[in-house]
Amino acid sequence: MAEAKNVQEQDLNQLLKIRREKLSELQAAGKDPFQITKYDVTHHSRDIREKYDGLEGQVVRVAGRIMQKRVMGKASFCNVQDLKGNIQSYVARDSIGEESYKDFKKYDIGDIVGIEGEVFKTKTGEISIHAASVTLLSKSLQILPEKYHGLTNTDLRYRQRYTDLIMNEDVKDTFIKRSKIISAIRRYLDGQGFMEVETPMLVSNAGGAAARPFETHYNALDEDVKLRISLELYLKRLIVGGMERVYEIGRVFRNEGVDTRHNPEFTLMELYQAYTDYYGMMDLTENMYRYVAQEVLGTARVPYGDEMIDLEKPFERLTMVDAVKKYAGVDFDQVADTEAAKKLADEHHVEYEARHTKGDILSLFFEEFCEEKLIQPTFIMDHPIEISPLTKKKPDKPGYVERFELFITGREMANAYSELNDPIDQRERFKAQEAALAAGDEEANTTDEDFLNALEIGMPPTGGIGYGIDRLVMLLTNSPAIRDVLLFPTMKTLGGKDQ
Repeated sequence: MAEAKNVQEQDLNQLLKIRREKLSELQAAGKDPFQITKYDVTHHSRDIREKYDGLEGQVVRVAGRIMQKRVMGKASFCNVQDLKGNIQSYVARDSIGEESYKDFKKYDIGDIVGIEGEVFKTKTGEISIHAASVTLLSKSLQILPEKYHGLTNTDLRYRQRYTDLIMNEDVKDTFIKRSKIISAIRRYLDGQGFMEVETPMLVSNAGGAAARPFETHYNALDEDVKLRISLELYLKRLIVGGMERVYEIGRVFRNEGVDTRHNPEFTLMELYQAYTDYYGMMDLTENMYRYVAQEVLGTARVPYGDEMIDLEKPFERLTMVDAVKKYAGVDFDQVADTEAAKKLADEHHVEYEARHTKGDILSLFFEEFCEEKLIQPTFIMDHPIEISPLTKKKPDKPGYVERFELFITGREMANAYSELNDPIDQRERFKAQEAALAAGDEEANTTDEDFLNALEIGMPPTGGIGYGIDRLVMLLTNSPAIRDVLLFPTMKTLGGKDQ
């Protein structure tokens, strides 16, 4: 085994050596491709295929990477891949000249070329370009993965996304869709009168969520600062300032583990709307999901794994109590107190801590028996106050709050509140967070005096929501893991550097 591996490495080193020798020969002949600064492209591959009737016999200029090459004496074929796909080119010695054809025959898979020529169809009916000139624009000094097996090593795919994008067309399609999804979200919100804003990433107080922040030091001010874990508190300041509808799409950073749903830096969108509540956020969310799917995919029926997610029909709305009643057969409206809730937890083998109260145990029942069953879009409403410290209480049911989470494919996709705007209540809740921090909870918030000052100036009734953009992209691209929708996911460094 070791001997075979050594032979392979020697063969690879020889191939890499040959590529460098080819580059040296080109440079010595005054044909250094790295001296070329531009190439005027007129069309992409897909455009030529889709508009063939109007382009037949016309001269076009395309540029891309050679992915296949067949040399047959005085004429050859090559396949060039660009942003929108690939197209075949017929390269003949008599068309491009003897010297150019001699150079072309030495080009390697992976080299980047520009091709100018007429659009035609081969005898087999394949739309192609009859090359009049081929220009080497960049010499590839590495070997691309073998065509038919592609780049399949998952770890290597994430580390070398550039190679992954070249070898796996579906990966490129995922990230093109990601860009379109974010553009569609902006169009929808702009059409609803929202203003996109930007707020600080480096903050003295990383609040707005339960997460451990990354910490760093700001040399110029000689102050310790944190990377934001949420967008919430600054956006609410803008609501106080009279900007009635605001949103931000941006990176946030949480110093926590990595799994199929979590990356320490990820894209969050939060929006806040004055003079509405969590019902307004439900309507906005449902309409936005439907709009984005239709814009990007052309349909609001979305395949995900073995399921067909229907974003077209109205999303189901269930209180957390009703969801637990439906899926676990337990009605918490009939549970008298914490002692009775713990007894039920024991009977249903739901683990809890001594400090947990009835509301905490309701949430544990929901996590245990309900979440994974929420495949189709479902708003879970009216959470217990114990797990929702920043949310307005329900006037008619004070043990619960005006909050919802959207679940699709068994995953939380969004989290929304009727926002707490009582500065006295907010100060008390910050005190509770400080106590939790002192007791060792590294995810607890600290008191933000400037935010409290803003609330004392006065914040109108407001609906707010946070969306995990990466999870939305996962849904609309049928991707099983968050790393599949992050161009450069967080990876453990190897040998002192990322490889």
